[in-house]
Amino acid sequence: MIKVVKVRLYPNPRQQQSLEQSFGNCRWLWNYCLNLMNQTYKETGKGLSGYDVKKLIPQLKKEHDWLTLTYSQCLQQTCLNLGVAFNNFFEGRAKYPNFKSKHGKQSIQYPQNVKVADKHLTIPKIGDVSATIHKTIEGKVKTVTISKNCSNQYFAAILFDDGSRKPQSSTDGKAIGIDLELTHFAVTSDGSKFENPRILKLREKTLKLKQQQLSRKQKGSNNRHKARKKVARVHRKITNCRVRVASRREDFLHKLSRRIVNENQVIVVENLNVKGMMQNHCLAKAIHQVGWGMFCTMLKYKAEGEGKVYQEVDRFFPSSKTCHVCLNQVGSLPLNVRHWTCENCQTKHDRDINAAINLRDEGLRILTSGTGDKACRPDVSRSNRGRKKSTTTLSVGQEAYCVREASL
Repeated sequence: MIKVVKVRLYPNPRQQQSLEQSFGNCRWLWNYCLNLMNQTYKETGKGLSGYDVKKLIPQLKKEHDWLTLTYSQCLQQTCLNLGVAFNNFFEGRAKYPNFKSKHGKQSIQYPQNVKVADKHLTIPKIGDVSATIHKTIEGKVKTVTISKNCSNQYFAAILFDDGSRKPQSSTDGKAIGIDLELTHFAVTSDGSKFENPRILKLREKTLKLKQQQLSRKQKGSNNRHKARKKVARVHRKITNCRVRVASRREDFLHKLSRRIVNENQVIVVENLNVKGMMQNHCLAKAIHQVGWGMFCTMLKYKAEGEGKVYQEVDRFFPSSKTCHVCLNQVGSLPLNVRHWTCENCQTKHDRDINAAINLRDEGLRILTSGTGDKACRPDVSRSNRGRKKSTTTLSVGQEAYCVREASL
């Protein structure tokens, strides 16, 4: 099974200079090849592949001697990655490739010949770089991606194959629904509520002051460069700062996702449109700092790695407005209403716990139906109730859901 371990690197000044040279050479090659692809398409109407521009590297090394300072396979991998970026664009998985800047995060990729030891990594043309390896890496190392963030911290993402097979997923076991929100970070169907750490709020004043100082500096000056580093340092502290639960934001998400995966077999969450929700200027900052997308990603890969089921429910499913006892659905339920009573069965609901229970039930219905499609069909909707009888053959899960809908 393919796994990735990210470790911290501590290069000495000479190694830092070599890495900076490699970052710059690979960035220059990416921009050169991207510009060449754009110009070729404008002139001929045909594009170039990653393998086509890869053949230009020997000639470019003769024209620019400083390219020889970088490991040759890093340059080759840069061209191949550019070809993959275009494939992702044409297949609708990503945006059009952009030119890379020397400001911000930098990275290079080593496809092979990197050796992992107990306390260091042996990197071609760089040497033995000290590292904090917190997990045992057993198996064949595939690729190693070395990156540097805005705070001048170096990391290595080690991709390796441990030789084991991916476990078969099974739905036999405890199922849980998770309702993500802002008041509490997550509310589960078993009644547990996890507080929102609100990391950004702890250092919001400091961040505002540093950003104001940065905006006053002249562009291109050394003082602006120093101020930019101070802002990056505050952002790093926001990511790593400790809160009342004695945990960093990323560490908090890792621990919570690990706990949920360990205790449950089926995990159901709502498919949130985070990008669309960010358009609400009143909630954009709170949504940005809470980290819903990162949390769902952690849940997914951790569940799949252990043979457990991660299921998403459509964002338009009325989980909050539906009574999980009698399935009665209210017409309107404003966000400021946190508790409500069902008019049909008189059950008192906590809005978030009720939503989590409905998400769990809907996820189980999708899994047992065998199709993964919505079971509510147009010919059995409320608008057609009593007018038309469906003659469509339904699956067991769909039929059960339609009977439930018709009874409302």
